Amino acid sequence: MAMKEIDKKLKDTIHRYSGSGIEQQVDYDKFYLYSLITHSTAIEGSTVTEVENQLLFDEGIAAKGRSLMEQMMNVDLKNAYLFGFEWVKSARPYTVEFLCELSAKVMRRTGSEYSTLGGTFDSSKGELRRCNVSAGIGGKSYLAFQKVPKATAEFCEWLNEALSSIDKNDMAACYRLSFEAHFRLVTIHPWVDGNGRTTRLLMNMVQRQLGLIPSIVTKEAKGEYIQALIDSREHEDSTIIQDVMMAQHITNLENRTLQYQKATSDTVNDTASDTVKTNDTTSRLVTAIKEHPEYTYDEYAQMLGISRATVARHIKKLNGTVIHRVGSDKDGYWQFIKD
Repeated sequence: MAMKEIDKKLKDTIHRYSGSGIEQQVDYDKFYLYSLITHSTAIEGSTVTEVENQLLFDEGIAAKGRSLMEQMMNVDLKNAYLFGFEWVKSARPYTVEFLCELSAKVMRRTGSEYSTLGGTFDSSKGELRRCNVSAGIGGKSYLAFQKVPKATAEFCEWLNEALSSIDKNDMAACYRLSFEAHFRLVTIHPWVDGNGRTTRLLMNMVQRQLGLIPSIVTKEAKGEYIQALIDSREHEDSTIIQDVMMAQHITNLENRTLQYQKATSDTVNDTASDTVKTNDTTSRLVTAIKEHPEYTYDEYAQMLGISRATVARHIKKLNGTVIHRVGSDKDGYWQFIKD
Protein backbone atom coordinates (compact mmCIF):
# COMPACT_ATOMS: atom_id res chain seq x y z
CA MET A 1 0.00 0.00 0.00
CA ALA A 2 1.44 3.41 -0.99
CA MET A 3 2.30 5.94 1.69
CA LYS A 4 -0.47 8.38 0.74
CA GLU A 5 -3.01 5.56 0.70
CA ILE A 6 -1.95 4.37 4.18
CA ASP A 7 -2.06 7.93 5.52
CA LYS A 8 -5.58 8.45 4.16
CA LYS A 9 -6.76 5.14 5.57
CA LEU A 10 -5.36 6.14 8.96
CA LYS A 11 -7.43 9.35 8.98
CA ASP A 12 -10.59 7.49 7.98
CA THR A 13 -10.02 4.81 10.63
CA ILE A 14 -9.42 7.32 13.42
CA HIS A 15 -12.52 9.23 12.34
CA ARG A 16 -14.62 6.06 12.71
CA TYR A 17 -12.88 5.14 15.96
CA SER A 18 -13.55 8.54 17.54
CA GLY A 19 -17.10 8.61 16.19
CA SER A 20 -17.94 5.19 17.63
CA GLY A 21 -18.13 6.56 21.19
CA ILE A 22 -15.47 4.15 22.44
CA GLU A 23 -13.46 7.00 24.00
CA GLN A 24 -16.45 7.97 26.15
CA GLN A 25 -16.39 4.65 28.00
CA VAL A 26 -15.80 4.75 31.74
CA ASP A 27 -12.10 4.14 32.49
CA TYR A 28 -11.22 4.20 28.77
CA ASP A 29 -7.86 5.92 29.39
CA LYS A 30 -6.92 3.54 32.19
CA PHE A 31 -7.67 0.34 30.31
CA TYR A 32 -6.07 1.62 27.10
CA LEU A 33 -2.96 2.34 29.16
CA TYR A 34 -3.04 -1.18 30.61
CA SER A 35 -3.20 -2.55 27.07
CA LEU A 36 -0.17 -0.47 26.04
CA ILE A 37 1.80 -1.82 28.98
CA THR A 38 0.75 -5.46 28.60
CA HIS A 39 1.64 -5.65 24.92
CA SER A 40 4.93 -3.77 25.32
CA THR A 41 6.16 -6.13 28.03
CA ALA A 42 4.83 -9.15 26.10
CA ILE A 43 7.14 -8.24 23.22
CA GLU A 44 10.00 -8.54 25.71
CA GLY A 45 8.83 -11.97 26.93
CA SER A 46 6.28 -11.22 29.65
CA THR A 47 3.34 -13.66 29.82
CA VAL A 48 1.21 -11.53 32.17
CA THR A 49 -2.20 -10.93 30.60
CA GLU A 50 -4.15 -7.69 30.47
CA VAL A 51 -6.69 -8.97 33.02
CA GLU A 52 -3.87 -10.06 35.33
CA ASN A 53 -2.27 -6.63 35.03
CA GLN A 54 -5.57 -4.99 35.90
CA LEU A 55 -5.76 -7.02 39.11
CA LEU A 56 -2.08 -6.37 39.81
CA PHE A 57 -2.32 -2.60 39.26
CA ASP A 58 -5.74 -1.96 40.83
CA GLU A 59 -5.98 -4.57 43.57
CA GLY A 60 -2.36 -5.51 44.19
CA ILE A 61 -3.22 -9.15 43.42
CA ALA A 62 -0.24 -11.04 42.02
CA ALA A 63 -0.81 -13.27 38.99
CA LYS A 64 -0.52 -16.98 39.77
CA GLY A 65 2.05 -18.85 37.74
CA ARG A 66 3.83 -15.67 36.62
CA SER A 67 7.39 -14.94 37.69
CA LEU A 68 8.13 -12.07 40.03
CA MET A 69 10.44 -10.57 37.39
CA GLU A 70 7.60 -10.44 34.85
CA GLN A 71 5.25 -8.73 37.27
CA MET A 72 7.88 -6.22 38.39
CA MET A 73 8.54 -5.45 34.72
CA ASN A 74 4.86 -4.57 34.26
CA VAL A 75 4.60 -2.50 37.44
CA ASP A 76 7.73 -0.53 36.51
CA LEU A 77 6.45 0.15 33.00
CA LYS A 78 3.11 1.33 34.35
CA ASN A 79 4.86 3.82 36.64
CA ALA A 80 7.10 4.92 33.78
CA TYR A 81 4.06 5.59 31.57
CA LEU A 82 2.34 7.62 34.29
CA PHE A 83 5.54 9.60 34.78
CA GLY A 84 6.06 10.12 31.04
CA PHE A 85 2.46 11.12 30.28
CA GLU A 86 2.57 13.64 33.12
CA TRP A 87 5.94 14.98 31.96
CA VAL A 88 4.72 15.79 28.43
CA LYS A 89 2.29 18.32 29.91
CA SER A 90 5.28 20.47 30.88
CA ALA A 91 6.28 20.99 27.22
CA ARG A 92 9.94 20.88 28.24
CA PRO A 93 12.58 19.90 25.66
CA TYR A 94 13.92 16.36 25.58
CA THR A 95 17.41 15.90 26.99
CA VAL A 96 19.76 12.96 27.47
CA GLU A 97 19.29 13.34 31.22
CA PHE A 98 15.52 13.06 30.90
CA LEU A 99 15.73 10.00 28.64
CA CYS A 100 17.98 8.32 31.19
CA GLU A 101 15.49 9.19 33.93
CA LEU A 102 12.75 7.62 31.82
CA SER A 103 14.82 4.48 31.32
CA ALA A 104 15.46 4.32 35.07
CA LYS A 105 11.70 4.25 35.67
CA VAL A 106 11.33 1.39 33.17
CA MET A 107 14.22 -0.61 34.67
CA ARG A 108 13.82 0.29 38.32
CA ARG A 109 13.19 -3.23 39.70
CA THR A 110 14.66 -5.33 36.93
CA GLY A 111 17.87 -3.48 36.08
CA SER A 112 21.36 -4.50 37.19
CA GLU A 113 24.83 -3.12 37.77
CA TYR A 114 27.44 -4.03 35.14
CA SER A 115 31.22 -4.01 35.31
CA THR A 116 32.77 -3.94 31.85
CA LEU A 117 36.02 -2.96 30.17
CA GLY A 118 34.36 0.35 29.36
CA GLY A 119 33.48 0.99 32.98
CA THR A 120 30.77 0.31 35.57
CA PHE A 121 27.16 1.36 35.03
CA ASP A 122 23.74 0.56 36.47
CA SER A 123 20.78 -0.05 34.16
CA SER A 124 18.32 0.34 37.06
CA LYS A 125 19.48 3.98 37.24
CA GLY A 126 19.05 4.51 33.50
CA GLU A 127 22.77 4.95 32.92
CA LEU A 128 23.99 4.76 29.33
CA ARG A 129 25.70 1.52 28.40
CA ARG A 130 29.47 1.24 28.58
CA CYS A 131 29.70 -1.89 26.49
CA ASN A 132 28.90 -2.91 22.94
CA VAL A 133 25.72 -4.86 22.21
CA SER A 134 24.24 -6.64 19.22
CA ALA A 135 20.73 -7.57 18.12
CA GLY A 136 20.52 -11.14 19.41
CA ILE A 137 22.91 -14.00 18.78
CA GLY A 138 24.81 -13.31 15.58
CA GLY A 139 22.85 -10.12 15.04
CA LYS A 140 24.17 -6.82 13.75
CA SER A 141 26.05 -4.75 16.32
CA TYR A 142 24.58 -1.48 17.48
CA LEU A 143 26.50 1.77 17.73
CA ALA A 144 29.79 1.55 19.64
CA PHE A 145 29.20 2.56 23.25
CA GLN A 146 31.76 5.42 23.03
CA LYS A 147 29.49 7.13 20.46
CA VAL A 148 26.23 6.68 22.40
CA PRO A 149 26.31 9.92 24.50
CA LYS A 150 26.88 12.14 21.45
CA ALA A 151 24.36 10.25 19.29
CA THR A 152 21.71 10.45 22.02
CA ALA A 153 22.29 14.19 22.46
CA GLU A 154 21.95 14.69 18.70
CA PHE A 155 18.76 12.65 18.76
CA CYS A 156 17.29 15.01 21.38
CA GLU A 157 18.22 18.03 19.28
CA TRP A 158 16.56 16.49 16.23
CA LEU A 159 13.39 15.52 18.13
CA ASN A 160 12.97 18.94 19.75
CA GLU A 161 13.37 20.66 16.38
CA ALA A 162 10.99 18.22 14.66
CA LEU A 163 8.34 18.72 17.34
CA SER A 164 8.57 22.50 17.08
CA SER A 165 8.13 22.51 13.31
CA ILE A 166 5.59 19.69 12.77
CA ASP A 167 2.16 20.59 11.43
CA LYS A 168 -0.13 19.26 14.18
CA ASN A 169 -3.06 19.28 11.78
CA ASP A 170 -1.31 16.69 9.62
CA MET A 171 -2.21 13.57 11.59
CA ALA A 172 -0.27 11.15 9.41
CA ALA A 173 2.89 13.28 9.55
CA CYS A 174 2.60 13.42 13.35
CA TYR A 175 2.34 9.64 13.62
CA ARG A 176 5.28 9.21 11.27
CA LEU A 177 7.34 11.54 13.44
CA SER A 178 6.57 9.44 16.52
CA PHE A 179 7.50 6.23 14.68
CA GLU A 180 10.70 7.85 13.41
CA ALA A 181 11.61 8.91 16.96
CA HIS A 182 11.13 5.33 18.16
CA PHE A 183 13.23 3.94 15.30
CA ARG A 184 16.09 6.41 15.68
CA LEU A 185 16.43 5.95 19.43
CA VAL A 186 16.12 2.16 19.43
CA THR A 187 18.76 2.08 16.65
CA ILE A 188 21.16 4.04 18.88
CA HIS A 189 20.32 1.54 21.67
CA PRO A 190 21.48 3.85 24.46
CA TRP A 191 21.00 1.32 27.27
CA VAL A 192 22.08 -2.25 27.82
CA ASP A 193 18.50 -3.34 28.46
CA GLY A 194 14.95 -1.97 28.26
CA ASN A 195 15.49 -0.16 24.94
CA GLY A 196 12.34 -1.53 23.35
CA ARG A 197 10.05 -0.62 26.25
CA THR A 198 11.64 2.81 26.72
CA THR A 199 11.58 3.79 23.05
CA ARG A 200 7.97 2.61 22.61
CA LEU A 201 7.09 4.67 25.66
CA LEU A 202 8.83 7.68 24.11
CA MET A 203 6.86 7.09 20.91
CA ASN A 204 3.59 7.12 22.87
CA MET A 205 4.67 10.26 24.74
CA VAL A 206 5.29 12.06 21.45
CA GLN A 207 1.87 10.93 20.27
CA ARG A 208 0.26 12.30 23.43
CA GLN A 209 2.07 15.60 22.93
CA LEU A 210 0.65 15.83 19.41
CA GLY A 211 -2.90 14.96 20.47
CA LEU A 212 -2.90 11.48 18.92
CA ILE A 213 -4.30 8.15 20.08
CA PRO A 214 -1.21 6.26 21.33
CA SER A 215 -0.35 3.32 19.09
CA ILE A 216 0.02 -0.19 20.47
CA VAL A 217 2.53 -2.64 19.05
CA THR A 218 0.61 -5.82 19.84
CA LYS A 219 2.28 -9.06 20.81
CA GLU A 220 0.54 -10.72 17.85
CA ALA A 221 2.38 -8.32 15.51
CA LYS A 222 5.76 -8.80 17.21
CA GLY A 223 7.39 -10.72 14.36
CA GLU A 224 6.40 -8.24 11.66
CA TYR A 225 7.42 -5.31 13.88
CA ILE A 226 10.89 -6.67 14.67
CA GLN A 227 11.52 -7.65 11.04
CA ALA A 228 10.54 -4.13 9.93
CA LEU A 229 13.06 -2.66 12.39
CA ILE A 230 15.77 -4.96 10.99
CA ASP A 231 14.85 -4.14 7.39
CA SER A 232 14.85 -0.40 8.07
CA ARG A 233 18.32 -0.61 9.63
CA GLU A 234 19.78 -2.76 6.87
CA HIS A 235 18.32 -0.67 4.04
CA GLU A 236 18.73 2.63 5.92
CA ASP A 237 15.11 3.39 5.11
CA SER A 238 12.91 4.26 8.07
CA THR A 239 9.75 4.45 5.93
CA ILE A 240 9.69 0.62 6.13
CA ILE A 241 9.06 0.61 9.88
CA GLN A 242 6.85 3.68 9.62
CA ASP A 243 4.55 1.99 7.10
CA VAL A 244 4.39 -1.23 9.11
CA MET A 245 3.60 0.58 12.36
CA MET A 246 1.03 2.75 10.61
CA ALA A 247 -0.70 -0.33 9.18
CA GLN A 248 -0.60 -2.09 12.54
CA HIS A 249 -2.13 0.94 14.26
CA ILE A 250 -4.92 1.06 11.68
CA THR A 251 -5.66 -2.64 12.19
CA ASN A 252 -5.66 -2.28 15.97
CA LEU A 253 -8.07 0.68 15.92
CA GLU A 254 -10.36 -1.10 13.43
CA ASN A 255 -10.47 -4.20 15.62
CA ARG A 256 -11.18 -2.17 18.75
CA THR A 257 -13.97 -0.27 17.00
CA LEU A 258 -15.60 -3.51 15.80
CA GLN A 259 -15.30 -5.11 19.25
CA TYR A 260 -16.88 -2.06 20.89
CA GLN A 261 -19.72 -1.88 18.36
CA LYS A 262 -20.43 -5.60 18.77
CA ALA A 263 -20.43 -5.31 22.56
CA THR A 264 -22.76 -2.31 22.37
CA SER A 265 -25.06 -4.12 19.94
CA ASP A 266 -25.13 -7.23 22.15
CA THR A 267 -25.99 -5.10 25.18
CA VAL A 268 -28.86 -3.41 23.35
CA ASN A 269 -30.15 -6.75 22.08
CA ASP A 270 -29.91 -8.32 25.54
CA THR A 271 -31.78 -5.38 27.06
CA ALA A 272 -34.48 -5.59 24.40
CA SER A 273 -34.75 -9.34 24.90
CA ASP A 274 -35.11 -8.90 28.65
CA THR A 275 -37.81 -6.28 28.09
CA VAL A 276 -39.75 -8.58 25.77
CA LYS A 277 -39.50 -11.41 28.28
CA THR A 278 -40.67 -9.15 31.09
CA ASN A 279 -43.62 -7.82 29.08
CA ASP A 280 -44.57 -11.35 27.97
CA THR A 281 -44.56 -12.65 31.56
CA THR A 282 -46.70 -9.72 32.74
CA SER A 283 -49.19 -10.27 29.93
CA ARG A 284 -49.49 -13.98 30.70
CA LEU A 285 -49.94 -13.27 34.40
CA VAL A 286 -52.69 -10.71 33.74
CA THR A 287 -54.52 -13.30 31.63
CA ALA A 288 -54.14 -15.88 34.40
CA ILE A 289 -55.51 -13.47 37.02
CA LYS A 290 -58.53 -12.74 34.84
CA GLU A 291 -59.22 -16.47 34.52
CA HIS A 292 -58.44 -17.34 38.14
CA PRO A 293 -58.53 -14.26 40.39
CA GLU A 294 -58.60 -16.51 43.45
CA TYR A 295 -55.33 -18.31 42.77
CA THR A 296 -52.36 -18.07 45.14
CA TYR A 297 -48.83 -17.10 44.08
CA ASP A 298 -47.84 -20.77 44.05
CA GLU A 299 -50.77 -21.69 41.80
CA TYR A 300 -49.98 -18.91 39.33
CA ALA A 301 -46.34 -20.05 39.29
CA GLN A 302 -47.35 -23.63 38.54
CA MET A 303 -49.83 -22.53 35.90
CA LEU A 304 -47.32 -20.34 34.04
CA GLY A 305 -44.23 -22.45 34.63
CA ILE A 306 -42.31 -19.67 36.40
CA SER A 307 -41.00 -19.20 39.92
CA ARG A 308 -43.06 -17.94 42.84
CA ALA A 309 -40.60 -15.06 43.24
CA THR A 310 -41.24 -14.00 39.63
CA VAL A 311 -44.99 -14.04 40.23
CA ALA A 312 -44.57 -11.96 43.39
CA ARG A 313 -42.35 -9.44 41.61
CA HIS A 314 -44.81 -8.90 38.75
CA ILE A 315 -47.88 -8.72 41.00
CA LYS A 316 -46.10 -6.12 43.11
CA LYS A 317 -45.79 -3.94 40.00
CA LEU A 318 -49.46 -4.48 39.08
CA ASN A 319 -50.90 -4.06 42.56
CA GLY A 320 -52.50 -0.66 43.08
CA THR A 321 -52.43 0.36 39.41
CA VAL A 322 -53.99 -2.52 37.50
CA ILE A 323 -55.31 -4.83 40.26
CA HIS A 324 -56.03 -4.72 43.95
CA ARG A 325 -56.64 -7.34 46.60
CA VAL A 326 -60.13 -8.00 47.90
CA GLY A 327 -60.21 -9.91 51.18
CA SER A 328 -57.37 -11.68 52.96
CA ASP A 329 -54.29 -13.17 51.39
CA LYS A 330 -55.60 -16.65 52.13
CA ASP A 331 -59.28 -16.39 51.19
CA GLY A 332 -59.43 -13.25 49.04
CA TYR A 333 -59.06 -12.66 45.30
CA TRP A 334 -57.70 -10.16 42.83
CA GLN A 335 -59.92 -7.54 41.27
CA PHE A 336 -59.07 -5.36 38.27
CA ILE A 337 -59.12 -1.61 38.82
CA LYS A 338 -59.50 -1.10 35.10
CA ASP A 339 -59.71 -3.51 32.25
